[in-house]
Amino acid sequence: MLLAIQYPSWIHPEIIPGFPVRWYGLMYIVAFAIAYFLFSYQVKHGELNKAIQSEVKITDDDVVSFFTWGIIGLLLGARIFSTIIYEPGSRYLFKPWLIFWPFSEDWEWVGLQGMSYHGGFIGGFLGALFWTIKHKQPFLAWADSLAISIPLGYTFGRLGNFFNGELYGRITDSPIGMIFPHVPLNDCFPASEAWVQEFAARVGIPVVEGAQFVNLPRHPSQLYEAFFEGIVLWLFLWLLRKKKPFNGFLTCLYTIGYGTVRFFIEYFRQPDADLGYRFSPTNSGNIYLYESWKNISTGQVLCFIMIAGGLAAMAVLWFFQKKKNAGVQKQPLKDSSNRQ
Repeated sequence: MLLAIQYPSWIHPEIIPGFPVRWYGLMYIVAFAIAYFLFSYQVKHGELNKAIQSEVKITDDDVVSFFTWGIIGLLLGARIFSTIIYEPGSRYLFKPWLIFWPFSEDWEWVGLQGMSYHGGFIGGFLGALFWTIKHKQPFLAWADSLAISIPLGYTFGRLGNFFNGELYGRITDSPIGMIFPHVPLNDCFPASEAWVQEFAARVGIPVVEGAQFVNLPRHPSQLYEAFFEGIVLWLFLWLLRKKKPFNGFLTCLYTIGYGTVRFFIEYFRQPDADLGYRFSPTNSGNIYLYESWKNISTGQVLCFIMIAGGLAAMAVLWFFQKKKNAGVQKQPLKDSSNRQ
């Protein structure tokens, strides 16, 4: 008896078979639309005006322009960072135009394959920062409104990964393990190895005589990320949005929250085969099976940097806010009497 979940047979990477539009690309558009809606909601209800302490109306053009800069920065950062961190080598160094080339060597449309969240975070951050500098707006107030709009949209980005059948997790014998049908052969396991046969028997997968490879069930880590990094984190930030003690607090909280949740989910997610672990005191070369919490992936290193950066930024902002409040309290009250 199979002790795993079969990936839904009706889901294919292409939305319409034969038409080169994939779920991931569509989910990117949905994610941007949701983030834009949530940001606009805050603007229309005066929440951003209150944060920047201004009664000057923020127009739809302002919101569109701000988002355009942020999205362009996000896409540039996500793609460039991916080629630097996850696709090392001289290919893009000597042919940098291939970074944004959407066709394969056989002129097949493949889109922009390989997008790094952490690169998108940096690029989006810089895009938003440059816009606020150009338009003389307080960056931290605008960033807070953006930070609490992003996670729910991010949910759909991870659902796009799930529909594409990519970025799946490590193998597992738990009942929530899922068999993804589009796993490439280099990610399957030699049927001749004893541990593979034992694992397959444990989850009820028959190893056919003469078979070279076996596709084992994996954690649907895309769904874990969609729920915890998306829905749960968004709900937490959304409920706190009117209680922030200073501008920049929610941006720092988002950075810390995402980094923390993603750090732990990385233990279920399969690291890139060509990168392996960045730190492995156990000297493990098996990235497909969880063996120790000490084995640290590239994603976890980047998440740790996010957490540390978020905590440091929050401490600095808290210090300046405390200093500002102390200065206000020390100001003498003006004499309201009318003296001639």
